[in-house]
Amino acid sequence: MPSPGKSSPAKTGSRPNSHRLTPASRASFARVANKIKMGKKLEKGLKEKNASAVSQDEENPNKTPEPYSCTGNFQADFTELCRRNSMTYIPPIIPRARPPTVMGHTESGKPDKGKGKAPQAPVEPDPDPEQDLDGEGIEAPPKTFTMKDKFEYFRPSVQVEMENFDKPDTVTEIYIRGWKIVEPIMEIFKQCWPKMAKLHTINLWNCGLSGEVITILASTITEIPEMRNLVLDGNTVVEENWHELMGEESPIQNLSLRHCGITDKGAEQIGQALGSTKRCNTKLISLNLSGNRITDVGAEHIALGLRMNRNLMSLSLASNFIGDKGASKIAEILSRFPLTHEEVVERRKHFSEKDFPERNKSPPGSRRDGSKDRPASVRSQSHMDKDKKGSKASAKKKDPKGKDAKEEEKHDKTKKKEKEDKTLTKKESRGTKASIAADTKGTKGKGKGKDKTKQAAQEVEDLSGGEVVNPLTDVADFIDGQLWVSGNRVLINLNLSRNKIAESGMNNLLKAMQYQTTILMDNKSGGTGLMRIALLKNKISQEHEVMRKLNDIMLHKDPYYKQPPQTPDGQSTT
Repeated sequence: MPSPGKSSPAKTGSRPNSHRLTPASRASFARVANKIKMGKKLEKGLKEKNASAVSQDEENPNKTPEPYSCTGNFQADFTELCRRNSMTYIPPIIPRARPPTVMGHTESGKPDKGKGKAPQAPVEPDPDPEQDLDGEGIEAPPKTFTMKDKFEYFRPSVQVEMENFDKPDTVTEIYIRGWKIVEPIMEIFKQCWPKMAKLHTINLWNCGLSGEVITILASTITEIPEMRNLVLDGNTVVEENWHELMGEESPIQNLSLRHCGITDKGAEQIGQALGSTKRCNTKLISLNLSGNRITDVGAEHIALGLRMNRNLMSLSLASNFIGDKGASKIAEILSRFPLTHEEVVERRKHFSEKDFPERNKSPPGSRRDGSKDRPASVRSQSHMDKDKKGSKASAKKKDPKGKDAKEEEKHDKTKKKEKEDKTLTKKESRGTKASIAADTKGTKGKGKGKDKTKQAAQEVEDLSGGEVVNPLTDVADFIDGQLWVSGNRVLINLNLSRNKIAESGMNNLLKAMQYQTTILMDNKSGGTGLMRIALLKNKISQEHEVMRKLNDIMLHKDPYYKQPPQTPDGQSTT
């Protein structure tokens, strides 16, 4: 019998040798255990390494990351640079909103016509309108616009126009509206925009620009390869350093500064940037300064810039505070004006050193032979006085039929030669433009339709594709001791609406237009003169006699003017 307290193995059913492992299983178990230990050690080492790297970064917080090189993809470059600057909110770059297009119609609004086109897919019928609990139909949302979150419209964003929306590197226009652009954002733009090969238009409306931001923008636009149009409307800058955008290296052709609070101080700097005796802006074609605070003083400074500028074609000074003095000064530079002492000095330097070295050579036998200080075509008053005194003294002492008569004959011959040289230099100063105009006049009547179209094309090319004219080299008339030159005939569009111009200023503008009309009958090589002028809502009625004469002159010069049709009797229908 078994002893009490001990149980039989058969009754319990246990296997005393079942907890023992074979040698092979022990070896495999040991290998797995070693791998687990090695994995834990490796993980621990990586954690320690990462911890040491983080601690090193914390020890060197001033360590700058590698510089980012922009690729021309505006969205990727702008996002990455904003992230590197630790910006809390990155403005998204979205396509500029466009009006929806109607299916089955072209952009011009006409239905597609033509044969051989692929059949269009059948138009699916509109789904049944939804109904509310009362069984009434729920009006479907309109399809002409999209609904967005209540505050999403006011969040900063950058709108872009692209040539191809599938290619993000084809951005052509950038529009930013209604959010403040500070210096860090402008520095980011300075890195992104020069790499965009197709960018030609930047529009920053009501962005709270400062003088520092304008300086950064001025240095940025010179590096953009295709930059042409810049719109900065609604930005009031205390420094008024707008002239920095019109520097010698600026590629801007169309500049709009509407409602920027520009005063006479800013207008003076803009006038100096337009042109002076030393330098002139040769790129700007259109300048819009409407809606500012420019008075007669600022208008006079802008007119001084237009004296030497022969590239600007459109100027808007609407909705300012310009009166008769400013309008008269603008009218003066449109007709003709006397050169100042500084301009006369520059004219002489230009003739003697650069373009006309043959003017330095006086005719043989003249009293000014060998002179290098003054061109032979312009005689000083002191020499003329000396000639008069010498002739009087010789007349008293000697017989006029003797040697003095011969000297006077020689002097008259030299004067004739000087006049001939002056006429030659007048023809040369007109350059190739005058020759082209003469050729076109000479070909009138030889051909019919084709010859006329060729003549018109030559005239357009003559007026628009020539070199920049320097008014200091233009033909001058010596009147009352002053040199008078023809005014600016390159400016073709002028807007002076909503100012304070009265009868005196309008009368001067009328005289300027009459002068331009008269001089253009003989020579069109210097430009066409004003073709459109806007003078509405000034201190003079449109029914005034001066305004009616001015409108009659400008009506036929307007390129969009069409003569009313005539009846068979030859009378106009209007």
